[in-house]
Amino acid sequence: MKYGKLTLGQVEAIVNKLGGMEGVKRFLSGETVIQVAEHKFKTWKTIKLGTGLKATDDFRKVLNDNGFDISDWASDILGKPAFTVAAEKTEVDLVKVTVAELGFKKGARRDQIYKRTKELGLVLCPPEVGPQLRLQYQDQPNGEWILVGMKPITGSCGYLLVFRVERGDSGLWLNSYWSSFAYVWSPDDWWVFCLPRK
Repeated sequence: MKYGKLTLGQVEAIVNKLGGMEGVKRFLSGETVIQVAEHKFKTWKTIKLGTGLKATDDFRKVLNDNGFDISDWASDILGKPAFTVAAEKTEVDLVKVTVAELGFKKGARRDQIYKRTKELGLVLCPPEVGPQLRLQYQDQPNGEWILVGMKPITGSCGYLLVFRVERGDSGLWLNSYWSSFAYVWSPDDWWVFCLPRK
């Protein structure tokens, strides 16, 4: 059986949710369609992109001049061709969610997280969100770190990396974190994604 890990109690619960055997028959015949409940996200923060910073060195200089720290890995992916910048001034609305809030109470891999956010109507962030969020989120609470839901960039180390915006005792950082396929993110880990404007 493909789903051999299901217990009889779980199977019974599913049948009950469908309305008993008659409900199962209606579901299997296509008469009953199950839809994922619509999830309403609120904008956590709106940030500006395309602010005139074009080259990698522009971002490094502005971050350093404003007292932000940049990790070596974050600085590395800032310099990769996959790091792109908006050609014109624009704004993006960001949603901040934990892995658990996406429905993964025991944690999830990046591909599972990205698939779920897409199902819920969120989209991946442009890579520019990483350094721009760092610049525009100066009141970040101490101890908080947020991963940017973006297409990972391959660093010089050979690992896939995403930006991480954090604040610790040593200050405000633009960091990055490896984003391998197999890694399971904790239910409490925070991610940001873009909320499309209607």
